[in-house]
Amino acid sequence: MEVSDQARRLQSEALIWDMTLPYTDYGDPALKVAMLERMAAHGFDAVSLTVGGDWMELPTTIQSIAKERQYFLSRPDDYVLIETADDIVRAKHENKLAVGFHFQGTNPIAHNLAMVELYYKLGIRHMLMCYNVKTPIGDGCQEQTDGGLSRLGADLVREMNRVGMLVDVAHTGYRTSMDVFDVSDEPVIISHANARALCDHTRNIKDDQIVACANSGGVIGVIAFGPVLGDDGTPLVDLLIRHIRYMANLVGPQHVGLALDLIYDQSVSTRTMWNPYFHPRPIPDIPPEQMNLIIEGLLRDGFSEDETRGILGENWLAVARKVWK
Repeated sequence: MEVSDQARRLQSEALIWDMTLPYTDYGDPALKVAMLERMAAHGFDAVSLTVGGDWMELPTTIQSIAKERQYFLSRPDDYVLIETADDIVRAKHENKLAVGFHFQGTNPIAHNLAMVELYYKLGIRHMLMCYNVKTPIGDGCQEQTDGGLSRLGADLVREMNRVGMLVDVAHTGYRTSMDVFDVSDEPVIISHANARALCDHTRNIKDDQIVACANSGGVIGVIAFGPVLGDDGTPLVDLLIRHIRYMANLVGPQHVGLALDLIYDQSVSTRTMWNPYFHPRPIPDIPPEQMNLIIEGLLRDGFSEDETRGILGENWLAVARKVWK
């Protein structure tokens, strides 16, 4: 695919924000850093890193946060650790990569709602409700049952609203996610998921989940690897644009963003109760080096420059400004 001058200009000028990069220590730590360097070199301005999840207990989670905070704060020439939405804008102006944190699951609160505010102060800016399987909060999207949000889960949503942490229902079961939309008084995001109508995978979301997310004022981040794109021989960038277009047609492009969900170490093969959808490595994906092709694909598909800027990052910035405190 040829890349137009307009796409090249947008790659340089537009805010590009990836809402999900799994960043726990599952592989070669050198490749974690290398992935961030690759992203920064190809126009990414902000990225949200998974530093904890349902598979981690509270002590391990705190140690993970402490390690990553120390790493990024000790490198102020290269990174800005996100506390406010303005930090992201400042990082772009200073030609640095803005780095934020999130949890893929809520088990790190250890049944203690007081942990939410502490985690927010430590940099956790979104937390998804359940990671694939049943937890005290509700059911994950790959659980055998489809139970709804628990009473503890409803209280957790309200506390996250109070603190200013984005409520996230990626990886969350259908009924649980729909209950979250009902309980939350603030926009709810689906940080990383694709359209189930285009790829019938348990990690993908149904049309009414997409609509409910948009009605809450939230944003859905589209994932860039084959198993949830519907890898059928079509170029992955084309499949990604297809999912973006489908959601944009359903709820408007202002509710769609990017969350490439890239695996930094493709040599690791992981299949556990927490990750039953993972395939043997390598997983086909769209690497950071192809961000120019994503931008070109959006423009060719008919998205305006303003709509493209929104999808690339400004939609995430808007919802962060609404919710973060």
